[in-house]
Parts: sequence; structure tokens; C-alpha cells
Amino acid sequence: MVRALFRRHVALPQDHGTWVLILSPLLIGLFAGEILTRASVYLVIGMLAAFLIRQPVTLAIKAYTGRRATTDLPAARFWILLYGLVILAALGGLIAGGFAYVLYLTIPGVIVFGWHLYLVTKRAERRQPGVEVVASGVLALAAPAAFWTGKGAYDPVGWTLWLLVWLQSAASIVQAYLRLEQREQVEVPPRGDQWKMARRALLYTSFNLTCVAILSFLTILPRFLAIPYLLQWAETLWGTTHPAIGFKPTKIGMRQLIISALFTLLFIIAWRI
Repeated sequence: MVRALFRRHVALPQDHGTWVLILSPLLIGLFAGEILTRASVYLVIGMLAAFLIRQPVTLAIKAYTGRRATTDLPAARFWILLYGLVILAALGGLIAGGFAYVLYLTIPGVIVFGWHLYLVTKRAERRQPGVEVVASGVLALAAPAAFWTGKGAYDPVGWTLWLLVWLQSAASIVQAYLRLEQREQVEVPPRGDQWKMARRALLYTSFNLTCVAILSFLTILPRFLAIPYLLQWAETLWGTTHPAIGFKPTKIGMRQLIISALFTLLFIIAWRI
């Protein structure tokens, strides 16, 4: 019975690339806030539990709609209950610590999660870049939340962190879809077609780099903050001229993970210089 409840595919997300979408904003917000407080610990625990609960809820919806066997339902119910209790405990800790205003950030998360579940019932949750970009914006709210708990109070700079992180996450998602589209080609296309296919990804990363570079030059943002966005832009440029023909999705995802991890590290360093 116990073994039936502890099923890895029920408890943990199987799309490993999504982990960086929650860990990156959390780490950026925590390091920007400088101090790890008790409220920060509550926030991290609550955010991770909220991120993880998506998997058993999604599997339960699939089981109820006939997309999966009902054998996963007991495990799904167990993990929904466990993660739910952890979320409630974390929220209680934040409220007791004077951070009740952070709870307002959960509203868009609930809306987008409901949207995702609706798509699951319609068997239309896959290959939805628009939904994923919006969802990445919700996950990016972890950055200002972690920043505020570290600072010990609300600070409007947190919204700057949120926007900066969301821009990177959105560009990363568009880049991933470009690479997945490339892998389906049978041969290397002409150079002109390569640029045309990558137009959207290049637009995202070029916009990010240009905006951050200008704001850094004007000293509105830290002076070296354009460096991590330069890394992402260079990766998109390289990916444009080196199509991922025949690549396995796991290989594409691993490279995206490495670039996102490097971006996070460089962002943290540049922000604190």
C-alpha cells in the first residue's frame, strides 16, 4: 500500500526543464534580498510545494477524464493532500511573519493553473507556447516575493526583478520551441530559411539585451546586468545557424538548462556588483 502511494511519476514533474523556471527566480530573489530570513524559508517551501502539486493534480484530472488509468488516483490524492498541507503551513508562516501581502501574488497563479487544468480536460495542454510564456511570468513572481522576504519589507524594486526574470524565461521558452522545430527537419535549410525560422526567438533575446543594455548604460540597472542577457542572445544566434536536426528532446532540454543556470549565476553576480 505504501509503495503504491510513493510513485515518482505522480509526486514529481516529468518535464525536468520546468524546474529552472521556479528555481531561477527564487535564487535571484533570495540573493538580491541578501538576507535569508525565516519568512524566506517559508516562501521557498511554499513555492516548491505549489510547483510540485501541479503534477498530481494534473494526473488526477487525466484519470477522471479517462486519459489515464485510475490506479494512479490514490497516489495523486495522497500527494495533493501532502503538498496542500505544506502550502497552508507555509502561508501561515508568512502571514504570522507580517508578509500577508505576498499572498496576493498567488492570485494569477491560481488563474493560470485553472487555465492549464481546463486545457488538460480538452487534451490540449501540449505545445502551448503562449500558455507557457504566461505561466513563466507567474513563476517569475517568486523573484519579488523572495526579494521582499529577504529585505523584510515591500520594495518596488521587486517588480523590476520580476520583469527581468520573466523576459528571460519567455525568451528561453521561445528558444526551446525553435530547437524542437529544428529537430524535425530532414536537412539543413538555406541560411535565409534559418533566420526566418528563428525570427521570433531572435526578436525576444535581442529585445531583452537591448533594453537591459540601455538601462544599464543609464545606470537605472546595475552596469554589468546586460552580460547574462548577452549570453542568452549569443545562444539563440548560435542555435539559429546550427539547427538541432535529429536531436533528442532531452539533449535540447539539457542545453537549455545549462544556459539558464549560467544566466542565473551571472545575473546574481551582476546584480550585486
